Formats: sequence, structure tokens, C-alpha cells
Amino acid sequence: MVKDVSEPGDMEQTRSIEVVRSGYERAAVRYAAARDLFKNEPHLERFIGLCSPPPRVLDVGCGSAVPVDRYLVDHGYRVTGFDVSPRQIELAKAQVPEGYFEARNMLDLQAGEFNVDGLVSFYAVFHTPRKNHSQLLRRFASFVRPDGALLITMGAHRWEGTESDFHGVEMYWSHFDADTNRQLVEAAGFDIKFAEIDERDGEAHQVILAVRKSA
Repeated sequence: MVKDVSEPGDMEQTRSIEVVRSGYERAAVRYAAARDLFKNEPHLERFIGLCSPPPRVLDVGCGSAVPVDRYLVDHGYRVTGFDVSPRQIELAKAQVPEGYFEARNMLDLQAGEFNVDGLVSFYAVFHTPRKNHSQLLRRFASFVRPDGALLITMGAHRWEGTESDFHGVEMYWSHFDADTNRQLVEAAGFDIKFAEIDERDGEAHQVILAVRKSA
């Protein structure tokens, strides 16, 4: 069952974050087993075309690090990943020991905290309240060097709410429509090189590949 919610206040935002954290804590193994490299590989190949190894890459919302970070490490990248779920981070450390992984809420990351050549974020930004997306994308821009690459997935249509059975747990989403997502990415300081709606397995995500503008 899917439930719509209104734009969250502080209390609702705190609850939404906890829904995401606790949901992935309980569904981590089931969710990891369902991830398919071939679903993301074409987009990762484009990312590599803009961000040649051996650069430093930040994965925000890394999950279990498979398949995305495993792919990047195997192609010569140095990966640092963050995820709100400690259980996901346990899996990431076990499955991609070459990377560095830490349990952190992406909304707690500070502007300028990192200096990397590229940033990826798959199926993660839309688990944070959309009122934060503009600031969050600007923070991403502060991490990426000029001409560095950004590869993210966003929602395809404007919606905010919870689903009661996402891999057996409650889960929260919050996203704008595709045009608004593009505007937010560009306003954060990126030039978009590729954007499409990826519709697979009954889901729709917007995939955006962009380059940080030079100063």
C-alpha cells in the first residue's frame, strides 16, 4: 500500500529518515540480493567516460557497495561510501574491502568536506525530503572538483509518501518531477551531459550524468 504525505516539517523529516534507516537495516540483505549490475552498467560506463581512473569517487547512499562500488573499484577507482544504514555499511565493508565505508546520514555531510573527482548516488537522494534536494545538490557540487563528474538517480514524477511493502519493510520517498530535477542540478553548478527516464521492473527513475562547471 502506498500512502501520500504532505511536505514534512522537522518532526516528520526526522521520522522519514528513521523510516529509511530502519527499513534498510531490516531489508539490507534482501535488497542487496535484488541489485543487478546490468541495470546500472550502461550509466557507469558513461560515468567512466567522463571520469577516467584512478580518481577518487564518493558514493552517497552506497548501500551494500554492490554492484556500483564493486564495479568502480574493479575499474581502478578509489571509493569512499556513506549510507544511513549501519547494516548496509557492514555488507559494504565485507564485499568491497578495498573501499572506505561509513554509516552517515547524507544530510549531515558538510559543504567542502571532501575533494573528489567524481560522485555517484544511486537510488538515495529521493529517500530524503525533497525540500532538502537543492541544498544537497549544492553540497555535492562542493565535493567535486571543477570538470569532475556527477552520476545520480532521482525520481521521475513529483511525489512524496511511504510504501508499506518495499522488500518487506516500510520505505519513504520524496521527489520532484524530471524537469525540476534538471533545474536543481544545473542550479547547483553542473552541466548536464545525459538525462533519461529509466523504466525497468515497474519503476521509473531519472538518471542524470553531469559535469561540475569550471570556476
